[in-house]
Amino acid sequence: MNAALALRERIKAHTDSLLARQSPDADIIALIHERAAVMDRLLVERWQALGLDDRRLALIAVGGYGRGELHPYSDVDLLVLSEKDLTATEQDAISQFITELWDARLDLGHATRTLEDCLQKAKDDITIATNLLEARLLHGSQALFEALKRGVSPAHCWPVAEFFKAKVDEQIARHGRYDSTAYNLEPNLKGNPGALRDIQTVVWVLLRHLNRQDLPALAEQGWLEQDELDELIASRDLLWRVRFALHLAAGRSEDRLLFDLQPEVARRLGFEGDNRQAVEAMMQQLYQTLRRVSELNAILLEILAEELSPEPHPPSRRLDDLFEARGNLLLCSAPERLGEQPHYLLDLFLHLARDSNLTGIAAGTLRALRTVRRELKTPLCDDHLCRERFMSLVRHPRGMGLAFKLMHRHGIMAAYLPAWNHIVGQMQFDLFHAFTVDEHTYKVVRNSYRFSLPDRAKEFPLASLLVRQMRKPELLYLAALFHDIAKGRGGDHSELGAADALGFGQLHGLSDTETRLVAWLVEHHLVMSVTAQRRDISDPEVIRQFAALVRDETHLNYLYCLTVADIRATNDKLWNDWKGSLLRELYFAAQKALRRGLEKPIDIRPAIREAKEEAARLLARRAISKSALKELWRRFRLDYFLRHSPEQVAWHTEAILKHQHRDGPLVKLSKHTTRGGTELFVYTRDRAQLFACIASVLDGKNLSINDAQVMTSKDGWALDSLVVVERDGSPVESPSRVQSTRRAIEKALLQAKFPKPVQRPLPRQLKPFQVSTDVTFLPSSRKQTLVEFTALDRPGLLAQVGQVFAEQDISLKAAKITTIGERAEDFFILTTMAGEALTDQQQQRLRDALVDALAH
Repeated sequence: MNAALALRERIKAHTDSLLARQSPDADIIALIHERAAVMDRLLVERWQALGLDDRRLALIAVGGYGRGELHPYSDVDLLVLSEKDLTATEQDAISQFITELWDARLDLGHATRTLEDCLQKAKDDITIATNLLEARLLHGSQALFEALKRGVSPAHCWPVAEFFKAKVDEQIARHGRYDSTAYNLEPNLKGNPGALRDIQTVVWVLLRHLNRQDLPALAEQGWLEQDELDELIASRDLLWRVRFALHLAAGRSEDRLLFDLQPEVARRLGFEGDNRQAVEAMMQQLYQTLRRVSELNAILLEILAEELSPEPHPPSRRLDDLFEARGNLLLCSAPERLGEQPHYLLDLFLHLARDSNLTGIAAGTLRALRTVRRELKTPLCDDHLCRERFMSLVRHPRGMGLAFKLMHRHGIMAAYLPAWNHIVGQMQFDLFHAFTVDEHTYKVVRNSYRFSLPDRAKEFPLASLLVRQMRKPELLYLAALFHDIAKGRGGDHSELGAADALGFGQLHGLSDTETRLVAWLVEHHLVMSVTAQRRDISDPEVIRQFAALVRDETHLNYLYCLTVADIRATNDKLWNDWKGSLLRELYFAAQKALRRGLEKPIDIRPAIREAKEEAARLLARRAISKSALKELWRRFRLDYFLRHSPEQVAWHTEAILKHQHRDGPLVKLSKHTTRGGTELFVYTRDRAQLFACIASVLDGKNLSINDAQVMTSKDGWALDSLVVVERDGSPVESPSRVQSTRRAIEKALLQAKFPKPVQRPLPRQLKPFQVSTDVTFLPSSRKQTLVEFTALDRPGLLAQVGQVFAEQDISLKAAKITTIGERAEDFFILTTMAGEALTDQQQQRLRDALVDALAH
């Protein structure tokens, strides 16, 4: 047996031993240190076996391995240090050593450097300097190792104050990569705010400052109280337990607590109940731990900042008899008094709103806030003075900025409002939401507030304009606060949340009109996004019904802003130009209907006439004859001119009239963005399974369909217009991508028989989710059938659906395609081949066919 294979088997044997011994009661510290010790022995054995006992060499563990901490599949970070340049013999032996480790399937990080080179790189790179802080000699020259440690000491490399600033800046940047929140639904146990790296950042500064890396030093130096130290150590141990179990569940190095791994991790950690109950209990404990670490990290870094600052403390500015400002920090001048009256906690945050120079809370004050919060016996909203302060905060122009952010981060919102406390750390078991319910709600409030800021006007011009024009933007903030507050209680969270909002308004002295507006917004907070994304907003009746529900422009303005803030806060990848354009179209169509008066019916004839005239005007510049135009348009149905803009009509018309192969298919992709995507226009003789064929080709090209208008001319030619996007939601812009997509569709359309869609395996992230296929038929006054369709958003779904439509002799007229995490929630307008609505029997056959097709 070769050396690498033997090493691999010994490592596997120890991993199997960890698997057998890991349990909720296992000593996690002992297991982590044992793993490192076993790795030490194996590496030193191979090092010696290859004759690398040269006195000029040192084998050194760095990073987490240097601390003697190793999770089952963690990276093994090594430094091979030499006094001078390596000889050819040494190079060959070290190369063989590294190769054996790779062949043993170790996740290896390694560097081979001379002492001089290593010290220079440490001076240039804070990450290298940090790794070397925790260096541990495994084998070789002790003198060389000590020279390394002297060379990276503060006297020669990264003085303590510079090191501290660099690590704080590094932490801020790292937090930004996780949207500066601990409450991600798939948190990273190393990098997330409040995760292991936040603890380690404090330890690194401690090591740099005192040359000690044991956490008890924090209490010995007076930086933490003993109970805070105990809390920090307990938090670290819990994070270690979860990470250790995660590695074993994944069978690889994995720091993201992924959806598909959460049930197994919860089981390994001893959480009881079904998968969902166990995961929810585990995640709530984890989020609580992450928040504790975040608070303790903030306290410690603030204390260290004061200790390491070369500047004297700035003079204090008294704000009232309890609070003062020192530099940009808010300070409680008598922390022991903070708990005397509940409203003092709210005063603290009011000062943060009122004084724009303040950017945070001083460490001592934050420590007192934590103590008072934990000693509260009743919700803060029970106190009338707290209610007065809270409403003052909501109404303050800056109240929903930094002040509300810190109220959320430090648990004061949970202490104020019992309903908020219920949603803290609450999971959302889908791929649609990226955050817990409380974090998502905070972000909706934050987004609503940001619409009022001038620097956000370019990103969301309509919402920004509307919020700045609102007489009472605080009503929008309150609707945002309550829109999801009833999730997890059972029943319709919108209706339950509206009831909560009514109670809040009455308790907090809002007028009846204000209270009813907030409650209406909460109850109907989903209606605008559903209408825009899953209804035919080119249909005047859809607009009329939506406008009738909204009733007036005040409700419309608030609802639009709340909808944009909500979608934008759900998932960083969810908002795109397509959703933005649909919401704007719906807003302006509803506004027009409200201003015209809902009692006045819409006459579509002027709209058709205006569309034709504008398209003809655009085409006059392109040398298109009026007679050719008239002859072509005579073949088009009137609906075509209602469902397409004049610019689209002109583009389609010019393409058709200039098409050289009159009997062959015409496939065009627009150079201009349409509703945030790229318009694909297909003009060809209509035939069965045409839409399924196009959808299948697009799926094969890894493109998504957002919107489709599927029409047939009077003489049997398909006029299909689709909005397509890349998987990341961006338009199709690359010329080569456009050309290859166009050619692939043309090639498919020229085939005598369309190929059936190819079923592809489910991606990893979809496997934990069960989404039943649901087909709902909606009432319609026209000769068409409206269908809401929900299913797991599997690869090739739309092509499969199109295939079923064709097999059932059903004609697709229009489609709205919406992906909500793991769910496809689509809307179709269908008719029979004779242009009639589906009968009850045809509807049932279609429902059965769709459910059956997607069950395999």
